[in-house]
Amino acid sequence: MSVIRRLSPETVNRIAAGEVVERPASVVKELTENALDAQAQHVEILAEKGGLARLTVTDDGTGMDAETLAMSVERHATSKLPQGADGEDDLLNISTMGFRGEALPSIGSIARLAITTQAHGGTEAFTLSVEGGQSSGIKPAPAFGLGGTRIDVRDLFYATPARLKFMKSERAESNAIADTVRRLALSRPDVGFTLTLDGRSRLSLRPETGAEARRKRLSAILGQDFGENALEIDQEREGVRITGLASLPTFNRGSAMHQYLFVNGRPVRDKLLGGAVRGAYQDFLARDRHPVVALFVDLPSGLVDVNVHPAKAEVRFRDPGLVRGLIVGSLRHALAGAGHRASTTVAGFALGRARPEGAAAAQPHAAMAAWGRPVGPGTGTLVSERSARVEDQFVSPDVPTAAELSGQNVAAESLPLGVARAQVHETYVIAQTGDGMVIVDQHAAHERLVYERMKKMMAETGVTRQSLLVPEIVDLDTAECERVLGRADELAELGLVIEGFGENSIAVREVPALLGKLNVQGLIRDLADELAEFDAALSLKEKLEEVVGTMACHGSVRSGRRLTGEEMNALLREMEATPHSGQCNHGRPTYVELKLADIERLFGRR
Repeated sequence: MSVIRRLSPETVNRIAAGEVVERPASVVKELTENALDAQAQHVEILAEKGGLARLTVTDDGTGMDAETLAMSVERHATSKLPQGADGEDDLLNISTMGFRGEALPSIGSIARLAITTQAHGGTEAFTLSVEGGQSSGIKPAPAFGLGGTRIDVRDLFYATPARLKFMKSERAESNAIADTVRRLALSRPDVGFTLTLDGRSRLSLRPETGAEARRKRLSAILGQDFGENALEIDQEREGVRITGLASLPTFNRGSAMHQYLFVNGRPVRDKLLGGAVRGAYQDFLARDRHPVVALFVDLPSGLVDVNVHPAKAEVRFRDPGLVRGLIVGSLRHALAGAGHRASTTVAGFALGRARPEGAAAAQPHAAMAAWGRPVGPGTGTLVSERSARVEDQFVSPDVPTAAELSGQNVAAESLPLGVARAQVHETYVIAQTGDGMVIVDQHAAHERLVYERMKKMMAETGVTRQSLLVPEIVDLDTAECERVLGRADELAELGLVIEGFGENSIAVREVPALLGKLNVQGLIRDLADELAEFDAALSLKEKLEEVVGTMACHGSVRSGRRLTGEEMNALLREMEATPHSGQCNHGRPTYVELKLADIERLFGRR
């Protein structure tokens, strides 16, 4: 018979440290959050050898007196957890970053920890050391500044050497520290941050104030290009508010690492929020591309539980459907408001590739001789020419033709995408704007227009269903069945009709006709997994949109087709009137805009 025994305090602390301190970046997170809770205006972080050799966090916050310093290294001792009217600790109304009182004792149990602090406005400073869980007495220390705290952590995990085997390379750990500091800096633009890694400055941010503080901080961390290609997000519903910036679909990345999500100012990595972002952009990006976003969710503290993860990296909402719906709705509203706008980085890339290469140019007389030659197929088409083939025009009845524009004497300056001037290689439309030119990929642009029309028709008439002669029976576990059947109405709107079949099975009676031959078993299981992870039925929507996208591709004007002036101008006008026409269904740009000033720089005119 086994005997139950009490663990030693040192072992208890090390077990707790294993939950709180996963790697050096975890230490930086905990110490920096303490500095922010102490109302610091500037936080300085220093790390050596990926943080394993040394980590120092210095702040100019309120600091501590001797008594508070002694309490700070005791387990579950904190000044941050509020008390309710009944005198009990209130875990549902937390307004600080930290609240458990575990960070400092956990760090001290596995490393050599030294704390030096001075109460703000005081004249005396004190220091305290903890090594492997053993605390030294409080000693006087030289005063520094007006007040604040400096925490020095050396030889991380020296007391638990087995954990060192699980650490990544010094470079990887340094990058994790930098990412942690960036996320904290994004959450608090009013605080200055300095990060030094192995003697090199990695980040230096001054405090930002004013209405543009958040955008300035985001641009400083995510790059000026993000600030120029981001959409403003600001929506509120039932006490929950979503603010921040989200990139245009054409400004995307190969991973979701550039998505920053905050709940009541706390950086989190929440599957619900990540799934909501993916759902909002699924109509504009391929599965392997991800938008750049920085979203801030603010709601009453009673509507969110932050005490569900040891490192406080995840949260739980009382009404997750409301939060997810608000994020998806606000992002889609912003994307719809962007209209035909595309990323400015596309033009920058085009200009970079257009730099003159090879000095061998045509002789002047040869160029002049070529000037008078007629433009043939594969070279260029002036807008006054008619198409060589008789084809149906795709001019929308609501879009003015070139002749109508000419009769109204409409100037290019008043049209965002300008007036068509030529077609080159029977693929690209060249248009002149008031301050530059636009190059349009006629197939990609028209594919997007047809796709939006088909989506609108599906929304108005619904998805056509196809009944199965023999219902498909899919076996799942009880929880998966409940998740899928709970969304039966939503799935029916997408053309998938299901019903319960026994305790652990689902009968599929109708499927979307657009999908043709379909692996029903695989689809239902994918839906069950996604409902568990993202709280959204993404697979079915993506499959439908993929088919609609393919149909739009085959139904749109092809590359190699010569267009008339009326057709080209109609394409431009419809792009201006159609949301999301700045990118195709996979996030690639449909047009490139070059400003006259940039073109003049190419030729040395300025």
